[in-house]
Amino acid sequence: MASHPYISGAGNIAQMIGHLRKNFPGTVTSETVKKFSLAPNNESYVINALQFMGIIDEEGKRTNKGHDVLVLGADSFPTAFEGLVREAYKDLFDLRGDEAWTLNKNELISYFRTTDKTSEVIGSRQADVFQMFRALAGHDQMSEKTPVKPKQASSKTTQKKKQKMVDVQTPEPQKAGTNEKDGRKDMALTVRIEINLPANGSQETYDNIFKSIRANLINE
Repeated sequence: MASHPYISGAGNIAQMIGHLRKNFPGTVTSETVKKFSLAPNNESYVINALQFMGIIDEEGKRTNKGHDVLVLGADSFPTAFEGLVREAYKDLFDLRGDEAWTLNKNELISYFRTTDKTSEVIGSRQADVFQMFRALAGHDQMSEKTPVKPKQASSKTTQKKKQKMVDVQTPEPQKAGTNEKDGRKDMALTVRIEINLPANGSQETYDNIFKSIRANLINE
């Protein structure tokens, strides 16, 4: 039989510890676990884990050290619970030291399978339980999550994007023509002139208006 605890859902153990922190009865048995509707048909695995951690003894009675740790507030609990983890998994910490807090799941599976001669499934569950315990002790393993690196675009694609940006953002200006006589640049310009002729104007008045337009605009 495996010496290190395991269960198909390690979260059941964490929830049970949460209940005990609120109200820790003198004796905790499988019936106690069942009343909380945790780990159906696997209540004994929860009890085994609590006994392994020294929270309750072999008869299910709460221990002094278990009670002293579980009644602590949120600020003090992780550090105190870390002591229970170190003591319970003494063999692992004797071998790996503080590195045990950072071992990934595959490394933990390898250790538990080698130590307890368990199958891959049981070894995986043992690793899950340990990871749950060390999380309660304030050692969340964020390092196991490998950040996803953005895909790098190929050089051809990058060049196309850059070229497209240049074409859009910096359009080539149109070249203006140059007047050979005076060196001025010609510019195509259309001017629309609206003239309101006086209804009572004489022919001379109309002639003067058009003459002024021709002299000042058309011949410029």
